[in-house]
Amino acid sequence: MSSITIKEFYLDILGESCPDIDLFITENINKDIGHFNVFDISKIFRESKSKPEMPYNRRTYYKISLINGQNKVEYADKTIEIEDCAILFASPKVPYNYNNQCTNQSGHFCVFTKDFLPTNKIGIEIDNLPVFSPQSDFVFQISTEQFHQFEAIFIKMHEEINSDYIYKYDLLRNYVMELIHSGQKLKPILPVENSKTAASRTTTLFIELLERQFPIENISQLLKLKTPADFAGILGVHVNHLNRVLKETTGKTTGEIIGSRIFQEAKLLLAQTQWNISEIAFTLGFEEVAHFSNFFKKHDQQSPQHFRELMNV
Repeated sequence: MSSITIKEFYLDILGESCPDIDLFITENINKDIGHFNVFDISKIFRESKSKPEMPYNRRTYYKISLINGQNKVEYADKTIEIEDCAILFASPKVPYNYNNQCTNQSGHFCVFTKDFLPTNKIGIEIDNLPVFSPQSDFVFQISTEQFHQFEAIFIKMHEEINSDYIYKYDLLRNYVMELIHSGQKLKPILPVENSKTAASRTTTLFIELLERQFPIENISQLLKLKTPADFAGILGVHVNHLNRVLKETTGKTTGEIIGSRIFQEAKLLLAQTQWNISEIAFTLGFEEVAHFSNFFKKHDQQSPQHFRELMNV
């Protein structure tokens, strides 16, 4: 699973129609306001060569999409069918697969980086907002009337981003927050019956989340996802369900897979770096060197120090 940056996003949907893409992206970032832009979906469909399918990717930006048309969203073990109107809140923590089910698509979407909504501007860490939580059901069914209410906000965004108003990005930030707060009042679309591919999707996403943390390249890089519960929380499934799925698809438990990958990284760090063992233990999520030593002995019947000495013979 690849990681899609905001620049790659623009290249994908705009292609050669945006030759000055680097200047286009950095213009806002250089003003220390992050990046924000808004698009008309029907215009994108008419003018771009974008693929109708948005495959699983780790995106480095946030996206709010107001959708009018038949679409399908797949995430972890869930499949969400959008029949008419919906609004979707996507964050970098939520890998998902998006498929258009018809060519008659309309609506709007905006994209922005985390720096566009800093804590000192909105009063809360953006990832703590319910709609951007990994546990959130981030696709919401709305009525035609609600669609037009949301669309009115997007229309103001289109007008403002093209204006010369010196404080337009402060106003655009307020419009984004209005979308978020309105969305948090909605009820999510219920997933359809799980398919046989749900287990493989969950497994793929789990492995991607695990591998995303490696390799460890410096002693300040710490593992954030270390336990089955950590991964289950990001994937939005119960830890017992995740364990059952991984056992069925890989023959190993969640803990065994995590432990095996951490042990693999531990051996590489012991063999290829000059870091002391306490530094390696800390980067791999062990609060005590003794805990790391016991973990290593469990996997290799020898201490980390002995392993390193043998590698240097």
